[in-house]
Amino acid sequence: MEKLKDIKLFLLDMDGTIYIDNTLIDGAKDFFEELIKQKKDYVFLTNNSSKGVEQYLEKLHKLNIRANKENMFTSAQATSIYLKEKKENATLYVVGTESLKRELSLQGFLIEDDITKRIDFLVVGYDTELNYKKIKDACYLLNRGIEYIATNPDLVCPTGKKEFIPDCGSICNMLETATKRTPLYIGKPKKEMVEIVSKIKKIPLENIAVIGDRLYTDIACGINAGISSLCVLTGETQKEDLVTTQYKPTYVFNSIKDIYNVIKL
Repeated sequence: MEKLKDIKLFLLDMDGTIYIDNTLIDGAKDFFEELIKQKKDYVFLTNNSSKGVEQYLEKLHKLNIRANKENMFTSAQATSIYLKEKKENATLYVVGTESLKRELSLQGFLIEDDITKRIDFLVVGYDTELNYKKIKDACYLLNRGIEYIATNPDLVCPTGKKEFIPDCGSICNMLETATKRTPLYIGKPKKEMVEIVSKIKKIPLENIAVIGDRLYTDIACGINAGISSLCVLTGETQKEDLVTTQYKPTYVFNSIKDIYNVIKL
């Protein structure tokens, strides 16, 4: 545990890690205040593409968590970086929220809702505004071989204590059942999510740790990037999951409050 005191940058999941729905998890505010006191940095590394950066910041501020744009890196941002490398100003059909469409549009992509027009990529995100037209349109495009990107592989999103709703991965599983097509997943657990932030912050990997509640995204991301991984049991992962998982975290805590108790001076 002493090694945690040497961490200079914490990468944090949000849903199930620092809050559930609109309720801050006990100890989260103390944790961030302690990081600020120790002049340590933190970035919210979220796979949830249903909201834009400004919406996340608004939510964090309502929960009295200090944050700005430099404290955010989302799967939508990572998707934009990937797509720009593939084709600048590409035309996208997006199965996602209006917020995701706006984020991608701000990065120079053309969002097209007419599937009879030329479309370069199908992008699927965590779509809380999903309707059957989007599902049919996505299947139409997939059956015609369009390149297929998904913002994140998360199967569920927590909405309360042991209550979950379908996330991006579940939407993609439905599309796979219908079309036999699987997407290229962006976001955690890809190590690039960590490496990009490491370069931006100019902090080496050995001084970075990831905190999250999902083994196959948060913890796997830490493992893939070669950094310390801290699993909290306030979201998807339960104690019994740790016995059989292939993604073994460096440390396990009941909640972020217990991490705060370890790192505080």
